Amino acid sequence: MVSYDIMDQKRLHQVHRTMKAFGEPIHYSVFRCNLTARGRMELIAALDGIIKHDQDRIMIVDLGPLEGRVDDRIEFLGVHPLEAESRAVVV
Repeated sequence: MVSYDIMDQKRLHQVHRTMKAFGEPIHYSVFRCNLTARGRMELIAALDGIIKHDQDRIMIVDLGPLEGRVDDRIEFLGVHPLEAESRAVVV
């Protein structure tokens, strides 16, 4: 799971675009990623080249192996992201 606080709008958009290549958004600036060790290193290298270390912050949390029931370790109160997407109406 990756969460970020980016102080500049341009960098924020760059981080968001980069994150979409590595995982799926589950809440504003929070992404769920299923990464190999190499994928994690590639993600860190990509983000490291975008952020300003004295202004921005990125938190990476290892939730363990995917077969270890990651979904059971994430708890939502209120509308679950998948429920919110399924209620969208296209006009």
